[in-house]
Amino acid sequence: MVRKLLLLQLLLVSVTGMLRAQDINQLVANAKAKLSKVNDYEAKGRMKTNVTFLKVPVANVKVYFKAPARMKIKSEKGVSFVPKGAVSINAGGALGGNGYTIIDAGTEKVGNTTVRVAKLLPLEENSDVVLSTVYIDPVTSLILKSRTTTKENGTFELEMTFGRFADFALPDKVVFSFNTKDYKLPKGVTFDFDDGSTVSQANKEKQKKGKAEITFRNYIINKGVSEEVFR
Repeated sequence: MVRKLLLLQLLLVSVTGMLRAQDINQLVANAKAKLSKVNDYEAKGRMKTNVTFLKVPVANVKVYFKAPARMKIKSEKGVSFVPKGAVSINAGGALGGNGYTIIDAGTEKVGNTTVRVAKLLPLEENSDVVLSTVYIDPVTSLILKSRTTTKENGTFELEMTFGRFADFALPDKVVFSFNTKDYKLPKGVTFDFDDGSTVSQANKEKQKKGKAEITFRNYIINKGVSEEVFR
């Protein structure tokens, strides 16, 4: 009798694990399907960058996107300070392709929302991405947060707030968080240091976190984006 109960318990644990694995795979598939509604967009927004050792003015920006992962951010005041790996504002970068293993990492809270956590391990050995973690609202299938660790561009996080364009998985607001030491300035681009800073002090500040925040005013979705934009 004891043996039968033990076998039954093991069977239930095994089935529960399989169901949870199926659930997280389906949830990731649902989130991916929602993202796939957008082939391209053009958006206007306001970008605020918070990096201790740099003076980067608040600027109006235009953001252009074309599937699967091409993006361009144009600022009226020059080059926008955004780490290379963090440009997939619609979080499509984390779910691009099918070359990853999905691991169910349980539940967490993002704000007041209980989310399911999925860890994505790339199958390709030469992938720049080491690990992606996505935090998915199981009710809306929206990715509220993602964290990606890369070989070349360090680790960065995206946190998204949705509203008017939630049906297209496009946020009203997105916040990038990144290690400033992992960001390399584009060739030929310089920024003013904060008043009173020295180069030595600036190098110390590079060990801290940086943030870039974009609040979107509107989107033009699936109307086509010219190739000229990305050149």
